[in-house]
Amino acid sequence: MAITINIYYTGLNGNARKFAEEMIAKGVVEDIRAKDGNLQYEYFLPMEDQETILLIDKWKNQEALDLHHHSTVMKKILDLREKYDLHMRVERYVSDEAGIPERDKTFIKE
Repeated sequence: MAITINIYYTGLNGNARKFAEEMIAKGVVEDIRAKDGNLQYEYFLPMEDQETILLIDKWKNQEALDLHHHSTVMKKILDLREKYDLHMRVERYVSDEAGIPERDKTFIKE
């Protein structure tokens, strides 16, 4: 049962993007992606909101996510969030073990 967390970071004066750029430049993103149980850690830019950046953060299970939350890398993330004065909106999704229903697959081009 994978867990996907969408985190919308919002700041002022491009701070959300600066945060993501610094996360990448300092190797924090690379460290997170290397953690056991991390399935995805990727930033996206919403087309209609230049002050927000979306992080899609996906983990194998709750145990892997808990280990991440208690790791030393979390301090780096918290410090950078504080540095850029970011606010967050969070959505959490748990994967459907059955996958995509056949009736929905007709709408998907692979």
